Amino acid sequence: QVQLVESGGGLVQAGGSLRLSCAASGRAFGSYTMGWFRQAPGKEREFVALVNWIGSNTLYADSAKGRFTISRDNAKNAGYLQMNRLKPEDTAVYYCAAGRYYGSDPTQYNYWGQGIQVTVSS
Repeated sequence: QVQLVESGGGLVQAGGSLRLSCAASGRAFGSYTMGWFRQAPGKEREFVALVNWIGSNTLYADSAKGRFTISRDNAKNAGYLQMNRLKPEDTAVYYCAAGRYYGSDPTQYNYWGQGIQVTVSS
């Protein structure tokens, strides 16, 4: 069993940066893919980025490429999403997820955090 808790969200101006953190409990976290997803009001949950269990491979949505960086520290049971050059369209609730699946389909992830709000003002 893995429990995930996000932190680091908030309000930022367009062009600014935020770093989201995902604190995990449970030894299994280190063997799972970790992903970040987001959901804006009235929209479906969408993939943002993922990193494999050891941190050697990453995958990004087109909207995140070149601006966001995903990373993890298994020794600390933690994952991160560094978000730079934020845009108003990045405004959403951001979720950390974990599971054995490697891919962008949110339905395949077993464990989810409660989500954290990121608001980018223009």
